[in-house]
Parts: sequence; structure tokens; C-alpha cells
Amino acid sequence: MYEDLVRIGTGIPGLDDMVEGGYPFPSTMLVAGGTGTGKTTFATQFLFEGARNGEQCLFFTTLSESVHWMLRFAVRHTFMDKKYFGHEIKYVDLGSRIKSLRLKNSGELSEVLLDMIESEVVEAPPQRVVIDPVTIFESMMDEQTYRTFLYDLSSGMKNWQSTTLITGEVMPDSIYSDIVSYISDGVMMIYNDDEGGKRRRYLEVLKMRGTAHTTGKQMLEIGTDGVTVYPYE
Repeated sequence: MYEDLVRIGTGIPGLDDMVEGGYPFPSTMLVAGGTGTGKTTFATQFLFEGARNGEQCLFFTTLSESVHWMLRFAVRHTFMDKKYFGHEIKYVDLGSRIKSLRLKNSGELSEVLLDMIESEVVEAPPQRVVIDPVTIFESMMDEQTYRTFLYDLSSGMKNWQSTTLITGEVMPDSIYSDIVSYISDGVMMIYNDDEGGKRRRYLEVLKMRGTAHTTGKQMLEIGTDGVTVYPYE
């Protein structure tokens, strides 16, 4: 039934087995969770999987962090190889670009952001894209503008034949944003639960179009090799 879907590897050990071999291509995936749950590591690992396969990748950060600052903390993971940055993986700081502009309203912000992203995509068409985190723009736009921005962004990336992984910040004990999840083909939640005084991470695939995915919370660990998921039998 799903044999016509093209899939690409997630780069996350254990996750491909949960989603019939990988993410649909093209598609838009949401990884949501609270602070410190590993969303950025998850997204970076996804890009390095593509880079190792010779794919072009784009990493858009919205937090005004330089690539050198990001590498300082991420280099401890074995999947990291700095030789890919500036070549297979291009790092774009959207946050700093937006701060340097004087925008009149949220509608103008939406248009500028979409133009910035499109110009980068056209310059070097990527197979994998990360936007980390996309939810920071929710506080900068009214609800309707934000919804339209996400829809236009999702539609654009699919037309450009990319699998886009967007991260979203979710407060502890809160559900993921229905605005972001609506435009996503897949939704994955990372939980940081307190169990008997110890913090344990779990990943749950809540939605994956065209995929008979594994359901329920699955144990997730972050170590020197990056993110690993341990699906229950």
C-alpha cells in the first residue's frame, strides 16, 4: 500500500524501524519537546546522515547562534564531522538577519522570512532542511499570519523536493502546537519524564502520513553517539 513512497534514513538508530525505513520524501516533519530534550541534536544528526550520503543540507537557526558556537557543544558527538560544514551542510543564521531589519508588522516578517529561506534553497537545492526552532516566530506574528507562514513554508519545501525537519518548543506537560502539527506530515514528541527522582527521555511518533508507524512512548537516550531510540518489542 505504501510501496510508492520514497523514504530517506532518519540518521537516528532505532527510529527507521519505527517508521517503515525512514521519513517520506518529500515531507515536513515536526520534532517537538521541552528545553533540553535533545531536539537540536536530533535535527543535526538527521542532517549529518544526509551529508554522509552526499546530499545537500541546509540548517536554519532562529536563535542567533553562530556555527562556531554550535560546533563547540556538538563536536563531542561521534556523528559530527566538521568537514561537512560549508559544503554538504550550509548553516544559515535567520535570527541575526531578522534582528538587523526594521520590520513594520508580522505580515512583513513572514514575507521576508519566506524570501530568505527560498533564496537559500534556490542557491543550493537541498534534499534535507532543518529549521530550529520554528516556534520562535509564533511570538512575533499574529495567529493567522503564523499559520499562513507555516503553510507556505511547508508547501514550498515539498515543491522544492526536500524533507524538512522543524523543531518546536513545548512547555513541560503541554501538548504540541496544533498550528505546527497541522501542516506537518509527521509529528514526533520527545518527553523528559521524572520517574522516581530520575529523568528519562522518551520519543513518541504521534503522526506519520502514509506510514504504519510504531505507537507509544519509546525510550530515547543521548550519548556520545548522539540520539538513539530503543523501540519496545
